[in-house]
Amino acid sequence: MSDATAPEGYDPHAFEPFAVTVDLAVFTVRESRLHVLLVERGEDPYRGRWALPGGFVLPRESAGIAARRELAEETGLTEDTVSALHLEQLRTYSDPDRDPRMRVVSVAYTALVPDLPEPRGGGDAASAQWWDAGGLGTLAFDHDRILADARARIGAKLEYTCLATAFCPPEFTLGELQQVYETVWGVELDRPNFRRKVLATPGFVQAVEGPPRRTGGRGKPAALHRAGAATALHPPLLRPEGRST
Repeated sequence: MSDATAPEGYDPHAFEPFAVTVDLAVFTVRESRLHVLLVERGEDPYRGRWALPGGFVLPRESAGIAARRELAEETGLTEDTVSALHLEQLRTYSDPDRDPRMRVVSVAYTALVPDLPEPRGGGDAASAQWWDAGGLGTLAFDHDRILADARARIGAKLEYTCLATAFCPPEFTLGELQQVYETVWGVELDRPNFRRKVLATPGFVQAVEGPPRRTGGRGKPAALHRAGAATALHPPLLRPEGRST
């Protein structure tokens, strides 16, 4: 709002200016491990440190548009790839000293998505890559806090939605589906209990006709399933109490 259009009696200069940024915690499952997309900062502050992709919101754009623009610029992912992602707004981070440059308020987004390509650096990011979420060092700014909050959010996403089936082959065993849950949640699940809950949830999975598939080990071949028609789980498939990530 310019001074010319400000309501009478309102002085925009009476308030300390601050910047708005976006940060993105994007996860995927690779080689049966949960991975997060990180960029190496190419500029100060924290030059050379790893951080979540993100950057400043421009004067004439929304936070959501800025999030997709920054993700494309800093990782080299195509605009088509980025525009197809379902980004969920996580929360706002506004501690006064979270950025050494000035007062910065960040709107964070998160996503858990399958089959993303290898990223490359761009913009003010020297490089970008997928990192095993279980073996990270200390990230720049307050991104450790954002990452922890985002991981808790995607863990809850698997409790209430059918998202886990997107990380399985088109036809999968219940053991493969269980492995996705164990990877994201970071817990070991009881196989009979997991199987019972999945099969009791309407529309979660659908049995595939045909011979079962051997998945290794000494057990019997396992029956195959495909994703069902449901998008939400009723009842939810909750994590074991006290063992969430």
